[in-house]
Amino acid sequence: MYKATIYDKLLHFKQPAGTSRGVYLTHHSYYVRLEQDGVVGIGECSLLPDLSCDAMPEARYEDVLRRACAFVEQTGGIPYEILRGYPSILFGLETAFAQIDAGGSTALFDTPFGRGEEGITINGLVWMGTFEEMFARLEEKLQAGFHCVKLKIGAIDWEREVELIRHIREHFSRQEIELRVDANGGFTPENAMERLETLAQFDIHSIEQPIRQHQWRTMARLCRESPLPIALDEELIGVNQPDMKQRLLDEVKPAFLVLKPSLHGGMAGCREWIGMARERGIGSWITSALESNVGLNAVAQFCADVYGPNITMPQGLGTGMLYTDNIDMPLEIRGEKLWTIRN
Repeated sequence: MYKATIYDKLLHFKQPAGTSRGVYLTHHSYYVRLEQDGVVGIGECSLLPDLSCDAMPEARYEDVLRRACAFVEQTGGIPYEILRGYPSILFGLETAFAQIDAGGSTALFDTPFGRGEEGITINGLVWMGTFEEMFARLEEKLQAGFHCVKLKIGAIDWEREVELIRHIREHFSRQEIELRVDANGGFTPENAMERLETLAQFDIHSIEQPIRQHQWRTMARLCRESPLPIALDEELIGVNQPDMKQRLLDEVKPAFLVLKPSLHGGMAGCREWIGMARERGIGSWITSALESNVGLNAVAQFCADVYGPNITMPQGLGTGMLYTDNIDMPLEIRGEKLWTIRN
């Protein structure tokens, strides 16, 4: 039988994390500790306020988490169908179970990445800020050896953001630096196409979520007419049932999906998304969602299992390094790759 314990931690960002929805200074995560026959597994349940489909008042969230853990203790399994609407809790429980199945190892799956034999290429993330802040962060990423850089846009003056992107392209070709941009829904249906056409001049790989979610007809038109490949991110949040997932993909027809297990159905839900996307010729990659290193490790181990070995598309797996009071895990970024550190 399993014994479940719940605890939480308030994480503090090294620098403000800006998105078009606001600026994060702290991040509150819950952790589930499962024990079976002396073997321990720990999973992180990480919420993003005003974004996660299971975001709710803390007292209510803790109650749902306690009841899910009680189900595990009583049955020895995860209530997958019940937790479809609670992806952060599902992901935490999946992580804890995977660690127990791995004998307590943080290498949750038997992969070259988990064995420390292969790194996963990641993008360098440049958070929103003033022009000067974004430029300095960009320079840091390039000096660190990143060949794929993701810029969060939509918060400062649009012309200044274009100026930053133009500067990059004046100094680095597409072959030297792959540029991705993430608008986090910051464009409007009225200005989105004009801005997509502007961005397309700079050999951008793709743009994530140009307009806010729940505008399927407009998003489908943008995906159909945009000169720039469009990736869906926030659009997938709350789309938890298989038939609705299929309808979204068939109606909107994006170029890519950007999947976060904490937001998009846990590991099981992301496997579902990836399978459906592949059937339709839609690409995908995985990113973390501001988890601590506990969640980041789980996302990376899952990524290696579902896409590996020899993952060629850069993934978004560096954000767990953002905190001053992170949790130690055997992870290390070397150049543009995330590695598992094995003894």
